[in-house]
Amino acid sequence: MGDTTKKSRDPLDCTMSLGDHLEELRARLILAILGLFVGAIASLAFGTHILRFIEAPYNNAVAKREAKREPPASVAEPNAVALFEQFFSNLDVALASDPNAPLLDPNRVAFFRSVCMDTVRAWGLEAVGGEKKRLVPHNRQLQVIGVPDAFTAYMKISLISGLILTCPWVFYQLWMFVAAGLYEHERKYVRAAVPFSAALFIIGALFFLFVVAKISLNFFLYFGDLLGVASNWTLQKYVSFVTMLMLVFGVAFQTPIAIVILVRIGLVSIAAMRSVRKYVFLCCFILSALVTPPDVISQVTLAVPLYALYELGMLLAYLANRKAEKRKQKESASD
Repeated sequence: MGDTTKKSRDPLDCTMSLGDHLEELRARLILAILGLFVGAIASLAFGTHILRFIEAPYNNAVAKREAKREPPASVAEPNAVALFEQFFSNLDVALASDPNAPLLDPNRVAFFRSVCMDTVRAWGLEAVGGEKKRLVPHNRQLQVIGVPDAFTAYMKISLISGLILTCPWVFYQLWMFVAAGLYEHERKYVRAAVPFSAALFIIGALFFLFVVAKISLNFFLYFGDLLGVASNWTLQKYVSFVTMLMLVFGVAFQTPIAIVILVRIGLVSIAAMRSVRKYVFLCCFILSALVTPPDVISQVTLAVPLYALYELGMLLAYLANRKAEKRKQKESASD
């Protein structure tokens, strides 16, 4: 009975004035920025490790392309082998021509010679293996051109890492601002969306870093080799490219949560969303073209998951509606 009264109360009692909305927005923004600041400060201590983590797709892509090329021959191995061969040959001649030389067992001499030669060959192979283990050659490492570029890239990485680290807090403040203009029975959906929203943001950012970035970087490196140009990328450009698309994918992965909330509070219906599928599919590609760099790979790899998330959001909203209807039927039957 109490719930019915709460739902049917006068909407004027729940509305907020424009000044109240602006005050609420200001308070939530301050809290979100403070949380982001704390996360960025914490990330500064691990900036080097985070940079290596972000560089992993580039290093793997470059190592994959370098592995296809013929590995450089080791100069140390043949020179060392020839040197030791000459040493043992001279030793045999000297021992044979010296009447005062001690008598040595030929089998022991052959064994000692075999062990030494095997050691030299193993040393040569290890030197070649050491070159192969180096992921990125020196001439293919990320570079800095401007004086403050390394510092700027480091600060940008710390800021984005702080946002990812504190995204549950940031999304909590965002959704609480939205909930301030809703009825009490509608706010429970917003509160439940906070942990899922943060999880989807992290999943979206990592999805780009470990799946989409690998495809994009391999394409760009291949295209550069196809044109016969050296892909000497700068650290600042690479960090800007990766962090921007991590944020874009993290925000894009919020689509299912937004659809479920909009359907549950009655702003849109599932039938209406189904009727505009083809337009949404087109809008996904247009939006991807606007927020990604001007290349087909990044646009397609964002547009396709974005539309898939739209379909997932409709499916979750449909399941949530069915569950709510069953609960209402049980309540009405018990009454």
